[in-house]
Amino acid sequence: MIWIMVGIMVGLLLLGFPLMVPLLSAAIYVMLFELDFISTNRIVAQMVSGISSPVLAAVPLFILAADIMTKGRTANRLLDLVMSFFGHLRGGLPVTAAVSCTLFGAVSGSTQATVVAIGGPLRPKLIKAGYKDSFTTALIINASDIALLIPPSIGMIVYGVVSRTSVRELFIAGILPGLLILLFFCVYTYIYSRMKAIPVEDKTPWGLRLKALRGALLPMGFPVIVVGGIYAGFFSPTEAAAVSVAYAFLLEVVIFRSLHIKEIWPIALSTGLITAVVFVLVASGQVFSYVISAARIPRELIGPLIETLAGNPELALIVIALAYFIGCMFVDPIVVILVLTPIFTPLVDATGLDPVHVGVIVTLQAAIGSATPPFGCDIFTAIAIFRRPYWDTIKGTPPFIFILLMSTAVLIAFPQISLFLPQLAFG
Repeated sequence: MIWIMVGIMVGLLLLGFPLMVPLLSAAIYVMLFELDFISTNRIVAQMVSGISSPVLAAVPLFILAADIMTKGRTANRLLDLVMSFFGHLRGGLPVTAAVSCTLFGAVSGSTQATVVAIGGPLRPKLIKAGYKDSFTTALIINASDIALLIPPSIGMIVYGVVSRTSVRELFIAGILPGLLILLFFCVYTYIYSRMKAIPVEDKTPWGLRLKALRGALLPMGFPVIVVGGIYAGFFSPTEAAAVSVAYAFLLEVVIFRSLHIKEIWPIALSTGLITAVVFVLVASGQVFSYVISAARIPRELIGPLIETLAGNPELALIVIALAYFIGCMFVDPIVVILVLTPIFTPLVDATGLDPVHVGVIVTLQAAIGSATPPFGCDIFTAIAIFRRPYWDTIKGTPPFIFILLMSTAVLIAFPQISLFLPQLAFG
């Protein structure tokens, strides 16, 4: 039966159906042939239940804040700040790209918004400085994926809702892993720049550095609001998202005046369309999760693994990471989280793994999948924005994917990297 479900989902995907159709079709198959019933009322009730969590209200709010900042000046101000301090160093431009992607990720929580906001202005500078187009594009795509780990993270919100894990703990847990990956990227870009003998940029005078710092102070308030507010207990993740929207509106419309208030309506409309796609997927995923749980498919599928791995949580985590990594190479990460999380929950419970640490590992696999061929969503965003062929876009990605996989191994071996800040913040 499991293979028939997989065949239904893969077949419908290959035929070009929207992702909700394979999820619901597989669920209806289980209802008909395993549970011996089909109830449209129950399907609708589960779909509503799937999107009724108050935490999910943070998703459209963070998307709206990211859209406002992408259309405004926030990204450029952050980019100017990082460039003024790192641009003159060996490998300064790619380091600037990696740091800027991390900072904007901490502001927007969106990998695709980061590709657009940072990659657009910085990619021509990297190519002009002598870096290969393949290296430049791969760096921007993969550095943007740090946005999924640094809060706010839409991937963590979806995982938290599906697995019933604290989203605020997940947010805090993603900070150190995100900074670790940033460090690995910076080391690699420095080595690459030395090997290729890329010339260094002129050093920015301190006067211009201070000017860039003053210009970026207000945009840097976003991570303070999100992380600081959640850490201090002032906000829930949803409340922090609402404050982020208000802050983005205040900066871009009132203070910077980079946007006219009339431009907010099309931005909000775009946010509504993206949110509708996400919520339809979450609702369909809830139906899928409900029927496979009712049919005891996770126990049937994972039962042998539980018996084998019950005494070896590290190996269990490797199996989980591998499953999510392979899934995210082919399917949208949100769908993979919705489908695999209820299946692997019994294994997580049986092995005593910390769900927050598992959430960080899962989110990291979603980040890797966003930039991994054949179907990483950031790859196609880069193709559209940079107008490059598919092969030219992906051929520089292997070193960065290796770094991300190595980061996964480090996090599995040393779980305290993920758990230190949540334990410090929440006990």
